[in-house]
Parts: sequence; C-alpha cells; structure tokens
Amino acid sequence: QVQLVESGGGLVQAGGSLRLSCAASGRTFSNYAMAWFRQAPEKEREFVAAISRSGSSTSYADSVKGRFTISMDNAKTTVALQMNSLKPEDTAVYYCAAKQTYASVWWSERSWSYNYWGQGTQVTVSS
Repeated sequence: QVQLVESGGGLVQAGGSLRLSCAASGRTFSNYAMAWFRQAPEKEREFVAAISRSGSSTSYADSVKGRFTISMDNAKTTVALQMNSLKPEDTAVYYCAAKQTYASVWWSERSWSYNYWGQGTQVTVSS
C-alpha cells in the first residue's frame, strides 16, 4: 500500500507561482510512474502532468504546457509540480497519483491507470 501526501497548495494571485510536492510514506518512487490531476468544483477530474519512473519522460495537458513543470528528485522520494503564470482557471484540488510499473518510460493521462492517490491539496488563484 502506498500512501501519498501532497503539500504546497494555497491562495495566490493570477500570474503568481506555487510549487506542489508529493511524497510517499516509507518508500521511494523508483518503481512508480507519477502524475498530477486536478478537479475543479462541479467538473470532472482532469490530467495535468505525468512523469515516468525513470524521470526521463514527461507529459503535460495542453492547458498547462509551458507554465507547469513536473519533476522527481534524484532520490526519487518527492515528485513536484512547479506552477508558474497561474490563472484563475487553474483553481482546483490537485491530486498526486502513482502507478507501479516496471516500464522505465511509461505514463498515462488517464486517471483510471493509477491506483494510488493522495488526499489532494487546494490551489486557489484569484484574479
């Protein structure tokens, strides 16, 4: 069982930045592909970004491309989502997700591909 804990959410003005972090209790992400999803009120959960277990491959939703960066630290204990040039439409609860895989270059933009989820962290961008 993998327990994921997100941190770093908060309130920021449009154009500002936030950095979200996701850590797993008692283990590393060396065998896991990781992703961030978000869910705004009354909307479906949507893909934001993903990174392969090797860290060599990433993917981004078109809406965040060029503004958000997903990364994994060298020790593979934390996955971060650096969010720059934030917009009010980025307001949502952000979730970290993990999928155990032995493929070094694998990720998915589909939420059902991931079987471990964090509790979410709120990001609010004011205009």
